[in-house]
Amino acid sequence: MSRKPIIGVIGGGSTASRDGLALAEEVGFLIARADAILICGGLNGVMEASAKGAKRGGGFTVGVLPTGNKADANPHIDLPIATALSTARNLNIVRTADALIAVNGSYGTLSEMAHAFDLGKTVFALRTWPMEKVGVDSSLFVPVDTPRQAVDRALGYARKAMDAEKPG
Repeated sequence: MSRKPIIGVIGGGSTASRDGLALAEEVGFLIARADAILICGGLNGVMEASAKGAKRGGGFTVGVLPTGNKADANPHIDLPIATALSTARNLNIVRTADALIAVNGSYGTLSEMAHAFDLGKTVFALRTWPMEKVGVDSSLFVPVDTPRQAVDRALGYARKAMDAEKPG
C-alpha cells in the first residue's frame, strides 16, 4: 500500500512578511489539492498560513511543536505532535518530510535547511535565504518563483524519494 507524499513547509513565524504569508497559504492549498500531507512546525507565521491553505484545500496537516503542549498548535493543525524539544524538533520535520519548501524564514528556517542539506534533501526555496551565495550544491537548493512551481517540483522530488524507500 502506498502512502501520500509528505511535504514540509518551513518558514518564519512572527518574522514572516505579509507577502510570505500569502505565498505560504497558496503553497499549503496546492499541497492539499495534490493529495499530499503538509507537515510544518505547527505554530504561527508561515506555519499557520500554510496549514490554513491546506485546510482550505481539504488537506491534512501535521504540526511538530517545539513545546510539550498540543494546545499550542495553530487552529489549522489536524495532528499536533508535542515534542518539548524546542528547536531540536526541526530535525524531525526535515526527516519526516519527503520534500521541503522554504518560504521566507528566520534562523529556525536556516537550521531546517542545514539539516536538509546534511541529509542530502533538496529544499525548494520561495523567497528565503540565499543559499546559492554560500555555495550550497544546486541539487540541494532550488530557487523557485511561484507557489505552483514550488509544489510541483517538491511533489516530483517527493515521489522519487518515496520510490527509493520501497524495498527492492
